Amino acid sequence: MSIPQFLDQAPQGPNLTDYDRLHVKTYARLLDAVADNADWQEVVAILFSVNADAEPDRAKLMYDTHLTRAKWMTETGFRFLASTGISNIG
Repeated sequence: MSIPQFLDQAPQGPNLTDYDRLHVKTYARLLDAVADNADWQEVVAILFSVNADAEPDRAKLMYDTHLTRAKWMTETGFRFLASTGISNIG
């Protein structure tokens, strides 16, 4: 099984992207971590394999933008998934 590659900055546009489809499960795991009050640095290490001590700016950017996109998915993006089918998500 290959490890999914992550962008440093998640998509920001108003449309569902292939990247979003590939990372729906990651977005869900990120939202679960936030709900559990997990430390953001630990979340970045586990989900994105990035060491926040070694790359603090990159780690924070990844965390913030992917969390924003995860929240967008719960508010708007899910509509795109529902209308196009969810069988081809990552």
